[in-house]
Amino acid sequence: MITPAIQALLILQDRDTKRLGLEAQLKQVPADIARVEAKIAAEKAAIDAAKHELNSLEVRKKSLENDIGSAEAKLGKYKTQQSLVKKNDEFKALGHEIETTEKAIGDLEGQELEVMYAIDEAKKKFAAAEAELKANIAGHEGRIRTLRERETSLATELKAAQAEVATARAPVELLKIRLYDRVAARNMPAVVAIRDSKCGGCHLKVSSEVESAARGKGTDPLAPPPTCDQCGRIVYWDV
Repeated sequence: MITPAIQALLILQDRDTKRLGLEAQLKQVPADIARVEAKIAAEKAAIDAAKHELNSLEVRKKSLENDIGSAEAKLGKYKTQQSLVKKNDEFKALGHEIETTEKAIGDLEGQELEVMYAIDEAKKKFAAAEAELKANIAGHEGRIRTLRERETSLATELKAAQAEVATARAPVELLKIRLYDRVAARNMPAVVAIRDSKCGGCHLKVSSEVESAARGKGTDPLAPPPTCDQCGRIVYWDV
């Protein structure tokens, strides 16, 4: 039988269940935001990696240009010296240096050409990646805004739910509130029906004494509500 006292506890439990659900959802929001922020950080890191690859190629190209410039200056020096020498062996030696330097310049120019092609490809790759990643970031930032709005909404709902809980607690007798709070701290739902002689919470059989008390037979209406022998939940008889 659902007594007025049990009915009041069931109303309180319903309000508490709503409050707990809102608290759990609100608690989850920062973790959800952190996960989205981690995705944004990953997208930005990918952009930075692509940019670093392009920058590295640009640095390599500049280094090759400097090497080519140095080699060409050396080549010009050798040619000038060769035009001034009188001895044949010195002329041949400088000719060898000129040949070696010209080959080195050719190799460097070949490397420079390869790097220039690589830079062109890297620029295309970076532009495409940057556009995609920035679009992803924009989507993630929109998700964060939605989560922030949800956080605000949940906080408002929670405040209202807490007020409802306070209202539901007011008519419940102090001893019953204390019992409910003690049970609810361990098990929710804290108030369950007995069906087929079993507790609706742990689904184990209750004693005949508990079942009799739940039926309201010979019990003091001011006494604490009966509790399950196994899990300690507050029980009532549901016809």
